[in-house]
Amino acid sequence: MRAVVCRRYGPPEDLVLEEVPDPTPAAGELVVRVRAAAVNFPDVLLIDGKYQIQIPVPFTPGSELAGEVAAVGDGDGFAPGDRVSGTAFVGAFAEQALLRAESVSAIPEGVDFAAAAAFGVTYRTAYHALRSIGQVAEGDWVVVLGAAGGVGLAAVDLAVAMKARVLAAASSPEKLEVCRQRGAEAIVDYERDDLRARIRELTGGGARVVIDPVGGRYSEPALRGLGRGGVFVTLGYAAGEIPAIRLNLVLLKGITISGMEIRTFHEDHPAEAARDMGELHQMFADGRIRPYIGARFSLAETAAALRYVADRKAIGKVVIDVD
Repeated sequence: MRAVVCRRYGPPEDLVLEEVPDPTPAAGELVVRVRAAAVNFPDVLLIDGKYQIQIPVPFTPGSELAGEVAAVGDGDGFAPGDRVSGTAFVGAFAEQALLRAESVSAIPEGVDFAAAAAFGVTYRTAYHALRSIGQVAEGDWVVVLGAAGGVGLAAVDLAVAMKARVLAAASSPEKLEVCRQRGAEAIVDYERDDLRARIRELTGGGARVVIDPVGGRYSEPALRGLGRGGVFVTLGYAAGEIPAIRLNLVLLKGITISGMEIRTFHEDHPAEAARDMGELHQMFADGRIRPYIGARFSLAETAAALRYVADRKAIGKVVIDVD
């Protein structure tokens, strides 16, 4: 089979497309014939050796995919030909992927492979942040930074579905227009506007929750835009800089700052993770939420897809079609 391989840490352009052996499933595993895979910002960090943990080279990047079951191990509950989506830390950018059966779900009727692949990581991240960490309620003002990115636009979609009031902050009119179309009540161009002042003006005094997958220079003004007792959820640092927050800002308004990492959330909060996943998959199956796919690439164009995400050009999800 063909697979994209990272042979040394570096930029996307160093990746190579190679012929590698087909995977073979053991008990509790299955092989999926990949039809679509989605790109996430952590994929860029992994191939550059800059993620929180390092994967020894060589490896095939990619963490979420959709396709058909090609082969099964013992006792995994799936059969060849089943339409499934799934996640793994690496391995998705290939014609076949080996997955644990517990990380695989059936694709609901009427959902195509691209939407199924694009749904997993970002929507789980955003929903855990909103539901379990931020405890967002109907009518709450929720500020989403990087609102047109993968996690950001998922947070916009889900907060709207939860009947919260969404203020979307992004870096261009094009990105903000997509956020408005997806239901954001208010928008802020944080490259041109005073983010803190606009948050306080548009929310009538301060937001209750900030969802921040961006970091950098946007975090502090967004935190300053929270109302008393607000919650700031940090999810990542796509801006390339980890911000240093002055604790007096937290003290003065009784703000809570919480971190949420999708890789360990289910281990740290098993009950909440199970509840959130059930609710999230029901919304997906019912058609209440669907990922916005802003760009598509072929398997041979995987490096270009990763570069597109690394350069913060993506709106919504970027999908690799594997044919």
